[in-house]
Amino acid sequence: MRSTRKTAGLSLLFLFTLMLVSPLGAEPLPDAEAILDAEAILDAETTLDEEAPLDEEAILDEDPILDEETVLEEDPILDEESILEEEPALDEETLLDEEPILNEEPFFDEESLLDEDLDEDYDYSYIFEAPPLIFEVPPISEPRSFDEIFPHFSRSQKRRAMSDVGLRYSFEKDGSPILLPDPDSGIDLLNSVMEKKPSHIIEALVVVPYNERELDMLDIYNALRRIETLKDHSIPVNNRNFHIFTDTTRLESARNRKPIPDPPPAKILPYAETMYLRFIDAIMGDLYIRGDISVSLYGLTYSITNFTDIYFSLFRIMRAERFIAVIYLEPVKEGILIYSMSGLSLPGIIAKRINLPPNINVRISALISWITEGLRRVEQEKLEIRGFEPLAY
Repeated sequence: MRSTRKTAGLSLLFLFTLMLVSPLGAEPLPDAEAILDAEAILDAETTLDEEAPLDEEAILDEDPILDEETVLEEDPILDEESILEEEPALDEETLLDEEPILNEEPFFDEESLLDEDLDEDYDYSYIFEAPPLIFEVPPISEPRSFDEIFPHFSRSQKRRAMSDVGLRYSFEKDGSPILLPDPDSGIDLLNSVMEKKPSHIIEALVVVPYNERELDMLDIYNALRRIETLKDHSIPVNNRNFHIFTDTTRLESARNRKPIPDPPPAKILPYAETMYLRFIDAIMGDLYIRGDISVSLYGLTYSITNFTDIYFSLFRIMRAERFIAVIYLEPVKEGILIYSMSGLSLPGIIAKRINLPPNINVRISALISWITEGLRRVEQEKLEIRGFEPLAY
């Protein structure tokens, strides 16, 4: 019995030594079924009693180095200690030296997605293309009436507003306007004027009736762009025609004051526009004006202000940004509504020596008359074009 166990132990030791000596790279590891068959030959008690302990150094010395292909084919199971020994931890410098993963496989940007051919089954609803920044005013089904905007006017006020003279009213900073539209009309010129802290304010209101056809906001916009025609416009003063502005021209910019011609008539109504102008006043000389046009739901607002100081002879009489004239225009059922509010601030000494309301009123009258004449020209041009269809805006 004792010799039998000794013989079995020697057989086991010989078999185990043979397994260690055989090169691992020559033949693949035995599969699970072969291992189970070999274990079935040995008795459990014999294995526990006679198996000789193997130290770690012997295993490491006899374990051959595996190349990358062998590892991938055999896929051995590694314990935690083996992983730590074969793949040491990387320090911070090693991580910084290596290229990041994002450089190897970069994310696709918008240009890459647009350049690549998309599959026919691709859901194009996920692709967003930003529209160009072109603003157009939504069409209005029916224009408003004069009474809707100024519901509290008397018959005499309404009749005068629809005449060639129109309504005028002036007051100083302690006074109050009287030609105010309805609060729900969406028209508010007073706040824009009062921001300049004016010492004198003038209101004006007139309705230009239609002749043979109605005009729209695009027609108004094109009439306001004809700056050069203002110099040719005269107004009656003391029973004679007087040119208050001897020259009017458009400038390239506020810094580059090179005169440029007026642009051709527009076909699309923009949301807003800024222009720089030069008016040569017959009395005060050069006036450098900034004009801002903005479009709202029902009408168009034209605001002009001086972006430089105003001089009379060698004396400065008004600082920059201290004069403003806001003109609101809207196509109503009765015609083109022109409602204006102007304000300016002058030193007390100058204001006492000059009768400001008539002087301001003359220039505002020139502007309103110029707009009226421009509207008539646009209307005449539209009548001369046969088969003309109004442009949508």
